[in-house]
Amino acid sequence: MSKRIIQTKEAPAPIGPYNQAIEAGNTLYVSGQIALDAHTGELINENITEETHAVMKNLDAILNAAGYQFADIVKCTIFIKDMEQFATINEAYGQYFKVNPPARETVEVSCLPKNVNVEISCIAVK
Repeated sequence: MSKRIIQTKEAPAPIGPYNQAIEAGNTLYVSGQIALDAHTGELINENITEETHAVMKNLDAILNAAGYQFADIVKCTIFIKDMEQFATINEAYGQYFKVNPPARETVEVSCLPKNVNVEISCIAVK
């Protein structure tokens, strides 16, 4: 099976020893994304809605770089710092999956990279 590393300047560069995404066969594994602006490196976290949309924008950039789209996502994992923000995150997230949303789990965690409030990873299949 072939393995292709996916990298784009339209999403934040990895902040550790990992890649933005790996395509193995017809499956794309996208690393967890946070609300970093790809061009400035600044966090986008005025509020949880804006932060969630920034995360989804970063996922979109990586998906596009690999030739995928949101409709190809079969699984997402959402990590959040505060389950009280779940409904607001869910509302923003849901805007990207109007029809046939992927499988998903949401997990509350004590801390995330750069002390963000939400991180999302996904798996997409062509």
